Amino acid sequence: MNLQFFAEEKTEKATPRRKREARNKGQVARSAELPTALIILSVFILLAFFAGSMKDRLQQTFTLSLSEFTLWELNVENIQIMFIKLLWISAQILLPILIVALLVGLISNYIQVGFLFTGEPLKINLTHLDPIKGFKRIFSLQSLVNLVKSLLKIAFVSLIVFFVLWGEKERLLLLSRFEIPDMLAYVGRITLKMGLYVAVLLTVLAILDYLYQRYEHNKKLRMSKQDIKDEFKKTEGDPLIKSKIRERQRQMAMRRMMQEVPKADVVITNPTHFSVAIKYEAGKMNAPVVIAKGQDYIALRIREVAKEHGVVLMENKPLARALYYRVEIGQSIPEDLFRAVAEVLAYVYRRASARR
Repeated sequence: MNLQFFAEEKTEKATPRRKREARNKGQVARSAELPTALIILSVFILLAFFAGSMKDRLQQTFTLSLSEFTLWELNVENIQIMFIKLLWISAQILLPILIVALLVGLISNYIQVGFLFTGEPLKINLTHLDPIKGFKRIFSLQSLVNLVKSLLKIAFVSLIVFFVLWGEKERLLLLSRFEIPDMLAYVGRITLKMGLYVAVLLTVLAILDYLYQRYEHNKKLRMSKQDIKDEFKKTEGDPLIKSKIRERQRQMAMRRMMQEVPKADVVITNPTHFSVAIKYEAGKMNAPVVIAKGQDYIALRIREVAKEHGVVLMENKPLARALYYRVEIGQSIPEDLFRAVAEVLAYVYRRASARR
């Protein structure tokens, strides 16, 4: 069985770093149809609430054009006034729609991808000019999915329009008997009804498309086990190199510790498994301090260095074990060990005085 083959399969979820790098390149899960659908829905909702006021302004436009403006003398000044008035009325009608469309478009994009500004997608990529890759994109699964989505939208929209008109077929046949204002109002209501139904349908399809885009995006970002290992090496460092660094650090720490052994007053031993070097300076230290300690090989090295520099070695198995496990290098001994250590130091000082 080829384990390398399975190691290269994209079966693992993308790491946060992989997602962050893809986002910086502009590769995000986004449905281009969701903003369009929400804009259409919001515009038709706006029309449902403010269609009356818009109708009044349109009527005002026709009134000015057909009654008042026809009586004006045609000159440059009057034409400018006409243009400004008609432009202002048109702005009152269209500006709310444009503002709503702009805000909904921005919000819908922000909901999908958040705040993202990158020029990476604008860079020239010559691989996009490759005709073979272009042919593959045209006949890819993504193209087939897009075709199916487009056909479904056309079919559903056609069905909605058909059923709405079919439900109004009797009144539509009598439309010629209506007065023009009533006819326009009726056609407006039907158009608004169809628009709302179609907008809701497009929104539902767009949400499904967004979920599909997220699935496809996460699928493209999947990583193999080897990819994750390589990324870990880049971020955390090669384990072999890190182990060598730690080994070097341990060696440096041991050398520094061995340099402190000659300064010790006494080295308490187990005698073979533990060695603890203790130093005490009256007036400078509140209690004796452990300046070096070690087990097995390091304990042997401490004893050898102590012998080389004439430091007293004293065997005390319980005390050596207790000091090794309970006191770190550079720390003072605990109170419950004061008496035992004091007796050892007293013995060392008496021995030193006797030699003098």
